[in-house]
Amino acid sequence: MRFDTRLIHAQQPADPATGAVVPPIHLATTFRQSAPNRTKGFVYGRSGNPTRAILEATLADLESGRRGLAFSSGLGALTTLLESVPGGRRIVAIDDLYGGTRRLFEHHRAQFGLSVDYRDLSDLAEARAALATPAHLVYVESPTNPLLKLVDLRALAGLAHRAGARLVVDNTFATPALQRPLEHGADIVLHSMTKYLGGHSDVVGGALVLGRDDDAERLAWLQNAVGAVPSPFDCFLVLRGLHTLGVRMRAHQESAAAVLEVVGRSRKVRAVHYPGRARASDRALVRRQMAGRGGIVSVEVAGGGRAARRFLARLRVFTLAESLGAVESLVDHPASMTHASVPRAVRQAHGVTDGLVRLSCGIEDPADLAEDVAHALRAV
Repeated sequence: MRFDTRLIHAQQPADPATGAVVPPIHLATTFRQSAPNRTKGFVYGRSGNPTRAILEATLADLESGRRGLAFSSGLGALTTLLESVPGGRRIVAIDDLYGGTRRLFEHHRAQFGLSVDYRDLSDLAEARAALATPAHLVYVESPTNPLLKLVDLRALAGLAHRAGARLVVDNTFATPALQRPLEHGADIVLHSMTKYLGGHSDVVGGALVLGRDDDAERLAWLQNAVGAVPSPFDCFLVLRGLHTLGVRMRAHQESAAAVLEVVGRSRKVRAVHYPGRARASDRALVRRQMAGRGGIVSVEVAGGGRAARRFLARLRVFTLAESLGAVESLVDHPASMTHASVPRAVRQAHGVTDGLVRLSCGIEDPADLAEDVAHALRAV
């Protein structure tokens, strides 16, 4: 089956008891055993749930993985992943990261002695230098948050494996509709299901999809032991959102194209960040490992923080809010919102300036979004 068909049908059979075409929400926290340890596959709600099992199987199918694991949030998924890293081991991470991810890395560095080496892994020369020394994990986003850098996943997977490391890819921005990192050599995919997978700003969730059986066994054990699991209703909401992921991603990209037309010709925008826009090598990378460039556009407003705040205040269709990837258009000021926990000097060194804003282009009429951005820029 092709991808859009799999979104609706893969691993989601009609309910055998009733014929319902939508998987039922199983709210039970415990399950009857015919004798001690003789079960129908479920024991206790933290350890497993029929609705969650369908979501996890669907995620594994969509990402071409061996097993999917669902969590209560993206950071819950990352926390569980970091529980698998022994104290003192080395992690090489891309320098442009969601602020909450970096905050959690720094916590584990301080509490458990992990070594975290932040590098620009979109530059293969720098990646080779970073991975000349052994590592336990290589962690990237591609596209990154908020500068939308791209990473050559196949090349980086080879470097990571030679360094003895697993390659972990946060695929939240691209989603499996546009990119499937396991097919390019990655070992583990992470998602904030809160974003595009859910797609409607009404559910918080996270996921890991594993490409290796040994990783799947270890992380499934930790999922149960740590217990950061989603509710059955949350799993139902993500499954519902997945059904329209393909059409939504196409609409998000149409909206992004309309916004790019406006910001790309405005003298009030100092820089525009969008996957594959800046370098010919990135455009080739998009063609090689992606089926599209996504719905996020980041722009640096000329005039710095004060100008950016004027721009934000004039937007009427875009809503100023944290998060992204929903049907409604959202705008974020990373320096004071999603990346505020990153020290200012570190933010600015990596290009996250006070003038940077991140636009998550929704599925409203693209012309309305373009007009909204043009109107707001006139106030700068």
